[in-house]
Amino acid sequence: MANLEFKVFWDECIRQIRENKIDEAEFHLWFEKLIYHSYENSMLIIATPSRFYKDQVISRGYNRLIEKTLEELSGSQIRVDFIISEIRDEDGEPAPEPEKLPPVNNRENPPSSEDKRISHPQLQTNFTFRNYVIGNNNDFAVGAAKAIADNPGKTQYNPFLIYGGVGLGKTHLMQAIGNQVYQNNREAKIVCIPSETFVNEFIQSIRTNTQNNFKNKYRKVDLLLLDDIHDLQDKNDTQEELFHTFNALYDFDKQLVFTCDRPPSELKKFNDRLKSRFQRGLIVDLQPPSYETRIAIIKKKIEQTNYNNEISLEVIEFISKNITSNIRDLEAALNRIIGYSDIVKKDITVDSVKNLLQQYFSVSPQSSVTIGKIQKSVSEYFNVSIMEIKGKKRTQKITFPRHVAMYLSRELTDYSTTEIGIEFGGKDHTTVMHACQRIDERMTVDSTLEPMIIELKKIIFS
Repeated sequence: MANLEFKVFWDECIRQIRENKIDEAEFHLWFEKLIYHSYENSMLIIATPSRFYKDQVISRGYNRLIEKTLEELSGSQIRVDFIISEIRDEDGEPAPEPEKLPPVNNRENPPSSEDKRISHPQLQTNFTFRNYVIGNNNDFAVGAAKAIADNPGKTQYNPFLIYGGVGLGKTHLMQAIGNQVYQNNREAKIVCIPSETFVNEFIQSIRTNTQNNFKNKYRKVDLLLLDDIHDLQDKNDTQEELFHTFNALYDFDKQLVFTCDRPPSELKKFNDRLKSRFQRGLIVDLQPPSYETRIAIIKKKIEQTNYNNEISLEVIEFISKNITSNIRDLEAALNRIIGYSDIVKKDITVDSVKNLLQQYFSVSPQSSVTIGKIQKSVSEYFNVSIMEIKGKKRTQKITFPRHVAMYLSRELTDYSTTEIGIEFGGKDHTTVMHACQRIDERMTVDSTLEPMIIELKKIIFS
């Protein structure tokens, strides 16, 4: 059977799956980006946009659904395999992004009805889907979030857990769900809080003997949005309470959304029963934005400011090439150069940006970074040997550089905590997770640590 002839079977297969075998939300999330690639020797090759997308399609059994439908149509057994490829349209051109950015000129982009909405007291009005720039790093997560917002508690994506590094838009995406649900139904009971607030209120309810009030507050909502659940580590009683809250909401089809800085499997000292509950729904990760997405983000942020002067494309591209870490750093950099321009009454140029934003710039991509290079750079910076960093000594002189090296290895490479532990003398993955956590915690109280980490990154990338 020729490629072109089999394409007819593929199109009919997709049509039947959409009309008869899954609901519309499911189809939108998992099938719209599956593109026919080729057919040969009873093997159908389908293009997917990313490894994560491919893994999700397979883990959910959609490959078997496709094979079964094709067998019904063709009368013969056909195997399905996937490749990761840039998605293109029928004319062979790159497919458009899921959402287009509005024009930068506000006069061409009058306020929508969304801008005039009534706000929820716990939700930031600017954290909406309309203000969320979509790229390859987050398009799947955004698609899932929109499906949840349209049918909270009614999809298979309950609970919904978003994880990723600092400043990648987890809180924005979570609150966008809340804002959309609230606009669709003003009577919906929505609670959106950081995990620290949940802990403090639980402790207060015990002190004042008002546990029933606490339970009624959280177990009778329609949508629970809980930010930074990694802050619940070591808080066993609070985890137990969240476990029961989870069950109460889940059993009545109420939507739960969580954010975390790591996948649940890497949460240290966390209730296993609670971690298993997270696996019931959908877990997505947010990656650092690509170069093209960073440009779109900067343009969107400029549009949202009151800055009246034009910022050239050359400046935008320069910032996008040099700040690759996260969205928060892009926003901070943009605010700094706009503030500088307003104060000194000068236009923003590439030269002025170079001087103002040196602390944010990375020198080269992370792909060239090895754990060995990180260990060497850290050992020279702190004047300790690599053998000491890999060894078992626990003196402050050795432990702190070791923690820093593990933290940088986790942040700058794709190695798992288990693999990193092996490179540090065969240490357990929990040791690596503990080291990363200690550095994260210290950075919140020690203002000298973050500049030190930035300096080390420059050394590593040089």
